[in-house]
Amino acid sequence: MDEKEWLAERFEENRRHLRGVAYRMLGSLSEAEDAVQETWLRLSRTDTSSIENLTGWLTTVLARVCLNLLQSRRTRREEPLDVRVSDPIIGPEDRTDPEHQALLADSVGLALQVVLEMLTPAERLAFVLHDMFAVPFDEIAPIVNKSPEAARQLASRARRRVQGAAMPDTDLAGQRRVVDAFLAAARDGDFEALVAVLDPDVVLRADAGVLGPGSRVVRGAAAVASGAMRFSRLAPHVRPTLVNGAAGVVAIHDGSPISVAGFTVRGGKIIEMDVLADPDRLRQLDLTFLDD
Repeated sequence: MDEKEWLAERFEENRRHLRGVAYRMLGSLSEAEDAVQETWLRLSRTDTSSIENLTGWLTTVLARVCLNLLQSRRTRREEPLDVRVSDPIIGPEDRTDPEHQALLADSVGLALQVVLEMLTPAERLAFVLHDMFAVPFDEIAPIVNKSPEAARQLASRARRRVQGAAMPDTDLAGQRRVVDAFLAAARDGDFEALVAVLDPDVVLRADAGVLGPGSRVVRGAAAVASGAMRFSRLAPHVRPTLVNGAAGVVAIHDGSPISVAGFTVRGGKIIEMDVLADPDRLRQLDLTFLDD
């Protein structure tokens, strides 16, 4: 085996780890893959003889790539509002597909992804690297051009924001019962039953195409239930799935997905919903398991 082949093997051993870091950093599956590929290109052009910890080196390089992407995203102001629905990681509920199982193992809940999207790029990097991947602050500091203590403060500020994120019930079967009750109420046009399964302060986040032009966030059980009544026609066409490891659904029309919905359930009530319906982004998702 020559040096290039050896290096490629070592990189493949780290690919899953790098993909997990990039997804948490970027909330975009396509951008995460691009960041991982850019990391490989930089590795392939580097003299590796002085690299003692390849995983650490790759993580640092990937973090710099992701930080640049986050800063560029902010500069372009490509997100018109302050809430962005991250790309969901979707898999079958039976958890038998090894590839999807690996993806889901690398995912975080959509509710947490929303909070991460609201952090500054430097806060997000410091929190993800330290709190999720145990990277020391003295290694994070040069990436964000700060002292280790300043990097610690970045992570601390992010942590305070994250601690307010909705934590779901861990019982997947219980989540599914609540989601099924929501879908049944929507299908039957039963407004009271919809309100009953929603937390009074429920938050619905969606991209353009679901709630109408310019709409992104709906708050409160009555408002969310009213929206569900308008889209009750979709209820008979949904397929149960896992969305970032939690109960979710994919709506199918004429054999093609038209939306993905993730639910955050706590205390037997839906407290958050995240809906992705943008056709371009849906086409980028791996939904091949739906053909089974």
